[in-house]
Amino acid sequence: MYPSDKLLKQIEFLRQQMTSVALEKGFTDIESIEISQELDRLLNIYETMKDNETMKCNETN
Repeated sequence: MYPSDKLLKQIEFLRQQMTSVALEKGFTDIESIEISQELDRLLNIYETMKDNETMKCNETN
């Protein structure tokens, strides 16, 4: 499994967890906010990985 695949699985898990917690406790609950922040962090990492892959592809062409 590629690192990006593992990261996407983590992102999807957190999305589901955040939705569940937000619906149960509210969108402004501290747990919802913490999950959202972690999700943002993982999404930023994923975006950086994709940008790096694009740069590598452009360099080889």
